[in-house]
Amino acid sequence: MEGKLYGVGVGPGDPGLVTLKAAQLIASCDRLAYPASKHQRDQVAFSIACAAVPQAAEKAVLELDLPMTRDPQVLDRHRQQAANQLADCLKRGEQVVFLTIGDVSIYSTYTYLQALVQQMGYATEMVPGVPSFCAVAARLGTPLVEGGEPLHLLPASYAGTAEALTWPGTKVLMKSGRSLEQVAALLRERGLAPHTQLVEQCGLPGERIYPTLDQLEGTAHYLTTLVVKE
Repeated sequence: MEGKLYGVGVGPGDPGLVTLKAAQLIASCDRLAYPASKHQRDQVAFSIACAAVPQAAEKAVLELDLPMTRDPQVLDRHRQQAANQLADCLKRGEQVVFLTIGDVSIYSTYTYLQALVQQMGYATEMVPGVPSFCAVAARLGTPLVEGGEPLHLLPASYAGTAEALTWPGTKVLMKSGRSLEQVAALLRERGLAPHTQLVEQCGLPGERIYPTLDQLEGTAHYLTTLVVKE
């Protein structure tokens, strides 16, 4: 019998936010897969899984080389290699859980691998997790939207952010990474600093909350979510 690949979101950091379904799959699967490189940040999802499900630490693992780059040729090559490795496990009948921080459908590497694995003829399933911006809003104690307000989810380090900041409603800025300083400068330029709240490493040991952008000193962790609410 061929195996199945599950893309499982483990939430933003607090192991208590791992869903029951995610925990059940992590406990029962044959193998856990996740991105791994020289950066410890790539193992955050695995750490969350281990904290939520003790059995996770004893599972067979598959560390996939998925570099943080925007070079399309490099990305395509590494994604195909990772998909081939996953397919080898599925061919042996293994049930494989690919761990991803936050929710599996939001800016997740898993979605690219799922498409490739599906093309090879294997079964897949996406298991949602608590999105980081929902956990951030809860930590800030503020609603993201009310009434007829729109909500905009923005990949902050990509083109189009400046224009998107003019849209009505609440803006959530994710994926700022090393561009956070430029994003912060843009928000200050637009007069949005007093209306911007941040949570760094939400639910993780290094969590820090900034009620306004002006309270941010220096650089922040790559796992930082900004909420712009005028």
